[in-house]
Amino acid sequence: MNSTERKTWNEEHKRLTAMILVPSEHRETVSLLLRLHSRLHASVGEDGLAGYEDTLLLNITEDTLRRYPVQSSDTRNPVVWHLWHSARIEDITMNMLVAGSRQVLEEDGMQNAMRIRFFHSGNEMTEEEMAELSREMQVEGLLEYRRAVAQRTREILEAMEPGQFRRKVEPERILRIREQGAVTPQAGWLADYWSGKTVGGLMLMPATRHHFVHLNKAMRIKGALQRAAKEKRTRRT
Repeated sequence: MNSTERKTWNEEHKRLTAMILVPSEHRETVSLLLRLHSRLHASVGEDGLAGYEDTLLLNITEDTLRRYPVQSSDTRNPVVWHLWHSARIEDITMNMLVAGSRQVLEEDGMQNAMRIRFFHSGNEMTEEEMAELSREMQVEGLLEYRRAVAQRTREILEAMEPGQFRRKVEPERILRIREQGAVTPQAGWLADYWSGKTVGGLMLMPATRHHFVHLNKAMRIKGALQRAAKEKRTRRT
């Protein structure tokens, strides 16, 4: 996804925002949601186009994925955290809050594949925890998790019926994410934020826009580290 494609994505997301709560626009809303969602992930759609995640991962080094802290204007967190956190948020909101089902993370072997102990959303982590995650995360397991989360979301979207985007998040489901530790007490503000959302609001943020924000941050990290490495090589010659 290049800069022109990102601009188009933003424009289409604005159009989605204007129509998502209109039941008569349901079919077009689902179609647009699926298209915008697929452009963020690694080739989960049917159009054969490379997604934003594909672009990020192209020619990226393990050091770039894990580097912590990073020197960026809007984040200190490593690329692996941005990929994991955005997937965790999608998993929690789409499955626990929208569908009322188990998280993808709870499936057999999914958390073990990433080899990290964190079950929560990734908000309000300490520096020590962030360093641990950047060091221990198994990248292939992380990418497998992201693919599974994206596919589950698409299944949820395809099963939506007209009018369901207007439904408010049920308080019992908010309570469940607190009780299960999907959101830590320190990040309780996040559960409060979700409690005021409609299903459509969750589709806009986080299922689509939240990924876009974190992929943008990850791309800036990648670009900065690549430029620094190139300058270092130039000085050596």
